[in-house]
Amino acid sequence: MKGLFLVEPVVALYAFSSFLIYPLVQQYVYRRLWQQLTNTTYPISGDTSRCAGNSSSNQSSYHEEVQRQASLFSLYSDLLSTIPSLIVTLLLVAYSDRGGRKITIIMPLIGSLIYSLSFLTVSYFELNVYLLVGSSLLSSLFGGLGTFLGGCYAYIADLCEDGHQKTLRMAGVDMMIGLLSGVAAVSTGYFLRALGFNWPFLTAALCQCVILLYAIFILEETVKKAPADAVILNGPPQNSATKHMIYGVYNMFARASPKCRTVLVLLILTFISFSFAWGGTSLFTLYELNKPLCWTEILIGYGAALSTTVFLASFMGVSALTYCGVPQLLIVMMGILSVISGMVMLPFVKTTLLMFLVRVPMLLSIMPFPVLRSMMSKIVSKSEQGALFACLSFLDSLTANVASAVFNSIYAATVAWYPGFAFLVSAGVCAIPLFVLGVVGLIGVDVGEEDKNQERVYTVEEDFAENQNDSSPILA
Repeated sequence: MKGLFLVEPVVALYAFSSFLIYPLVQQYVYRRLWQQLTNTTYPISGDTSRCAGNSSSNQSSYHEEVQRQASLFSLYSDLLSTIPSLIVTLLLVAYSDRGGRKITIIMPLIGSLIYSLSFLTVSYFELNVYLLVGSSLLSSLFGGLGTFLGGCYAYIADLCEDGHQKTLRMAGVDMMIGLLSGVAAVSTGYFLRALGFNWPFLTAALCQCVILLYAIFILEETVKKAPADAVILNGPPQNSATKHMIYGVYNMFARASPKCRTVLVLLILTFISFSFAWGGTSLFTLYELNKPLCWTEILIGYGAALSTTVFLASFMGVSALTYCGVPQLLIVMMGILSVISGMVMLPFVKTTLLMFLVRVPMLLSIMPFPVLRSMMSKIVSKSEQGALFACLSFLDSLTANVASAVFNSIYAATVAWYPGFAFLVSAGVCAIPLFVLGVVGLIGVDVGEEDKNQERVYTVEEDFAENQNDSSPILA
């Protein structure tokens, strides 16, 4: 049977299954810690807020302690799973230039399936909640979200011949992740209220089984053989993946011209600093569970679903601004300013309506990610796409885990006197990518793209204008 060159269905179902359980993880840990620390059942209410009638000083101290312990639990889980996941990401995504992209997609799917089944087991048999930290470590040995997305973006880069199509298709992947995660988040709240934790975990595991079968038997491989300009390595087979990773990342910088190398480094710095600042959004659920909001699982689901408009609006923004020939650096800057505006508002949110409305100024906050990926992808040659996205996925995963650890630590330390302080820190960090973008604009160097050993030169202001009249569909 002839395979399909469509990775989008894999991304869609992966996003749905992952975000079906992701909001539940924090809520499940929160409820279990509540029971352990207070020796009482978790207060469940059908009202819009659980704070009503629970404003005693005793209840308030319970909330603060559980908030602190829940944020520390997330910190331990992230720290233990970070290093294995990063190593696997570097090895697999870089090796995919020679060994194929599918391995970078299949391995993380196996890890996600193990993760979902672990949560199902702990929830069903009511085992010790800290066993979930071990399950995070085990699943990270198969790679993680960084490995999966790195492989998917490299897969798309293989299929797209021009920057316009590449940017739109990568933005489409980001939008798909957001939309499906929102659908899953809404389902999660009703799932939890009607059936408890077990059924969502089981549903996620079944979805991941379907994705795994599609990836193995239907998804077509894009790398049939090593590209003609790829680095040829000699040595034992067991060392080839490591050597290819090292040489691939090295040559990605060494073979570029000095100006292109400078732009590439600056764009990577912009990418990881913005990714770090974006890590502050991981505290949304804890902030919503805390006073004075005290959201129920239904409201948390609605809030997460409303956040999907950010992905949709960002995709539409990238498409419209690209079509109008707006410089890429300006598109990235608009996205960063969007994050700053939302993060500055968050500490002052005290009502449910304002918590919903705070998503409005953040509508364009996803735009920098696909645009920066596309800009960097055009700088390197076709044989180095895997090395580039391995490097980006490694740095993105490292940054995301460090950001989660930092922001959870800040939140745990400041939740008693100012829960919104971590969001102000996130807004402040956004000054770093803005500054670096200013440096790129001042340099005004050309961004080159190597294609079949012939270098084509694009200015950062003109590269999208050149493709403005391109009418290629998003899906190749």
